Amino acid sequence: MGIFDKFKDTAENLKDKASDLVDGHGDKVGDGLDKAGDFVDEKTGGQYGDKIDSGVDKAKEGLDNLDGQNDDIPDNPNQSA
Repeated sequence: MGIFDKFKDTAENLKDKASDLVDGHGDKVGDGLDKAGDFVDEKTGGQYGDKIDSGVDKAKEGLDNLDGQNDDIPDNPNQSA
């Protein structure tokens, strides 16, 4: 087994662990991402709110789709503007 095979196996293992985490705790992951986005928005004085919200949405989508389904992280209608 070559070094790249080991990296590939490690990456696949990490992806599986992340997918399991999101499957079991999607609501908490979504809340954490929202809180992180709100924190950054506050620290930047609201200058980049749209970009931050977009980044949070993309992070949620990416994590939610790790298992091929978009069903683990609920949408948050209370996003900051």
